Amino acid sequence: MAAWNILCDFDGTISVEDVIDSLLDRFGRPGWEALEQDWRAGRIGSRECMSGQVALLDVGREDLDTHLDGLWIDHAFPAFVARTVELGTPMRIVSDGLDYAIHRILGRYGLDNLPLAANHLAPGVPPRQWQLTSPFQSEGCRSGTCKCACVAQAREGGGKTLLIGDGASDFCAADRVDFVFAKHRLIEHCRASGIPYVPITGFEDALELLPRLLDGSLLAEHMPRVLPAVSNF
Repeated sequence: MAAWNILCDFDGTISVEDVIDSLLDRFGRPGWEALEQDWRAGRIGSRECMSGQVALLDVGREDLDTHLDGLWIDHAFPAFVARTVELGTPMRIVSDGLDYAIHRILGRYGLDNLPLAANHLAPGVPPRQWQLTSPFQSEGCRSGTCKCACVAQAREGGGKTLLIGDGASDFCAADRVDFVFAKHRLIEHCRASGIPYVPITGFEDALELLPRLLDGSLLAEHMPRVLPAVSNF
């Protein structure tokens, strides 16, 4: 049994930029911004937002691949993956993004064999249109990929769970894991919610912190301190 299981977000965490945002900026037909506003206002969930936005993409496969081939990941992520393999620590990518894009981008680094939970992107009809399905959704969850369910699955094998993430799609899962390596908006969420975490700027930091996570010292250092009870006598 592994002492720790790692769940890692993709867009903005592994990737340098948000993949779907970059696709919509370049290939999106009018209307995707309104869906984005509805999602940010809480009127719709991310699954409904993403499904509608993907349906508004106007791009052929060749141009899609060319665009994805110009997107980059954190330069230290391959070394982090190699270290987890060396230490026998399982890692799964959990993303509310697009499986095709993730496989295409990671494939350039020989990392497309990592376990992945993400939305499924498939060609639509007519050509240049696309459709989204969500094989990792859960009843009662408005996200395309239910990261809370992924946490529950990771816990089934025993051991503790680390989340590495950066934004709103990681908030719910952060409440359920044992520790978080947090970037961007996730830092404030962890701070406000009292979740044990450390802030990172990228995978260079994560690589440096990993040994301390596995030996238990990092978790012990960041657990909330409980003050001793004060006797009334």
